[in-house]
Amino acid sequence: MEFLTIFLSSLITLISPAGVVVDRVAQTTVRKQFESVEQLEVRVDNAPSYQLVQGKVDRIRVAGRGLFPAQDIRLEAFELETDPIQLDAARLRRGQPRLEKPLRAGVRLVLKQEDMNRALRSPIVLDQLKALGVNTLGQQTRQRAQRYTLLNPRIEFLANQRLRLQAELQEAADPDTLTIVVESGIAIIAGRQLQLLSPVVTLDDEAVPESIIRSIAKGLSDQSDLRQFKKTGLTARILQLNLTENQINLAAFVQVAPDK
Repeated sequence: MEFLTIFLSSLITLISPAGVVVDRVAQTTVRKQFESVEQLEVRVDNAPSYQLVQGKVDRIRVAGRGLFPAQDIRLEAFELETDPIQLDAARLRRGQPRLEKPLRAGVRLVLKQEDMNRALRSPIVLDQLKALGVNTLGQQTRQRAQRYTLLNPRIEFLANQRLRLQAELQEAADPDTLTIVVESGIAIIAGRQLQLLSPVVTLDDEAVPESIIRSIAKGLSDQSDLRQFKKTGLTARILQLNLTENQINLAAFVQVAPDK
């Protein structure tokens, strides 16, 4: 979500005080938000053009494939389309673009299974995944979990909106590892939280107690609550989340509030 906030905020820099926006220049500006890009198209729609001087843009559309917001993290597809944008005209003339009204946009993401598994091997994602896992546990279990290192995580998309996440756990100074497998359905609550459906967790092929599974499910739901980003000025709602055999398709609505 932090990347999406920065990305949306960067769109206002496409509007210049001179009232000139060229799609090629806009594409270059957007491209700089990514580590690398395989395909990218950016279009700024505005009619009549004098509205740009007043800080108004009808719509910005971004469509890309093979986008890397960070090393080893690849988006198979990324599409974004904004509602009309309104900037503070006086600030724009001083070269200080600032939102006068909230910036609203629809976003569509496609994540492939193979790309997600490559991302899971990234040190950055590994650290975030471990932190997420630890934070979903109760205090006592959390203290024990912090002694373990997460190794070789991998994800597999199954039928009926289910997925399987498998990894190895290694305790400090112990060469042996434990295999943890989490299989669950996934749904969205009120457009803002993930919910695990009929989750099953095993540790070295032994079932994990239901009390721990309930703690994990509740912790994940709490950690994924999009309302936590409101303090940063971002409002988001997940409109659709579909899992197929090899990818995730996600559609969302996002809004960035003007700076106070």
